[in-house]
Amino acid sequence: MQLGMIGLGRMGANMARRLMRGGHQVVAYDRSAEAVKGLASEGAKGVDSLSAMVAAMSKPRAVWVMVPAGAPTESTVMELAETLEPGDTIIDGGNSFFKDDIRRAKQLAAKKIHYVDAGTSGGVLGLERGYCLMVGGEPEIFKQLEPIFKTLAPGRGDIPRTPGREKVKGTAEEGYLHCGPSGSGHFVKMVHNGIEYGIMQAMAEGFDILKGAANPTVAEEHRFTLPIGDIAELWRRGSVLSSWLLDLTAKAMVEDPALSKFSGFVEDSGEGRWTVMAALEEAVPADTIASSLFVRFRSRQEHTFAEKVLSAMRFQFGGHVERPTGG
Repeated sequence: MQLGMIGLGRMGANMARRLMRGGHQVVAYDRSAEAVKGLASEGAKGVDSLSAMVAAMSKPRAVWVMVPAGAPTESTVMELAETLEPGDTIIDGGNSFFKDDIRRAKQLAAKKIHYVDAGTSGGVLGLERGYCLMVGGEPEIFKQLEPIFKTLAPGRGDIPRTPGREKVKGTAEEGYLHCGPSGSGHFVKMVHNGIEYGIMQAMAEGFDILKGAANPTVAEEHRFTLPIGDIAELWRRGSVLSSWLLDLTAKAMVEDPALSKFSGFVEDSGEGRWTVMAALEEAVPADTIASSLFVRFRSRQEHTFAEKVLSAMRFQFGGHVERPTGG
């Protein structure tokens, strides 16, 4: 298939590369001419504007928007809405708020332009690992775009099948899923990231407790100086805690055992806040997720080893760099 890709940052460029490896044609645009030039040298068709992208594509067009959530996505979608034609599709693969998706889908429907929200998880390693895709929108448009989703997704790989899953039809085992109508894809991704906040926080606190075992405030006979990096590696091997986040934590501790390049200033990307907001609207208790969100707020005032662990994990899976702090 042919796909337009807007945004050639940490994830967008690698998604375009994965699609090209899978035999798809990519028409690429980014505000950075160098980014476009680089991807064009790998086989994409580079363009210098959204209007040039639309002109370069055959109908019906499908354009994937992979820019920061909020105003950048909003302005890009609205500009595309004035350029695309009835029957074309806009895919928002960023981390938009699901209520914005519902609004945009209604606005675009009036122009007979389709809108798909594709929650995308995979970070900077998705080129090789594939991307987990949580998709919302019209079922028939999902089917139309399925070759794109199938190529981007990891597939079954070598993960053992869930017992009994062979009796269940669907695409979940392949790493992509039509979750429901417009907004549902980003809603599922929002909750996914809220859960991620909680898991990361629990792991970070655990490593902080391990490090704190050497504190002079602990009675000398109860004091331990523990090989924290080795423990991270140990837990990867057969422990019920084994996970990709633990893999990345162990990697970070090999590269920098004291995590000295991290201050512990931990950003939140929006989904954690929105997950807590959804929990409030639904009257669902979400103690762990809410607490992990508030810790990120506090981390901007004082820093612990736990917050350095959080920063290290975010850098490993998403290339997220800490915001410089003022003096």
